Amino acid sequence: MKNEKGFTLVEMLIVLLVISILLLITIPNITKHNANIQDKGCKGLTNMVQAQATAYMMDENVSSVTIAELKAEGYLSNDPVCPNGNTIVIDSQGKVSESVPTP
Repeated sequence: MKNEKGFTLVEMLIVLLVISILLLITIPNITKHNANIQDKGCKGLTNMVQAQATAYMMDENVSSVTIAELKAEGYLSNDPVCPNGNTIVIDSQGKVSESVPTP
């Protein structure tokens, strides 16, 4: 008989068991931090829209801007919506914030 090298069925089952245990440990940690991840994504989107609004106000020499104007001029490609579903709004002074919907 030839000396074939490879993994046996028992070795493969042990590897699958170890991978399963690692997945059982990591998946709950990821889902537990989901809200925190979404909040950080929304904060990043808010900062990006604030930067675009500031750039538009500097380019056009105006003191306020709307989301519609930013979209029309190509500063934004679509309506900014946070990963948690909240929308981004700009007040009359040009301050960008997250709009929390009322229940």
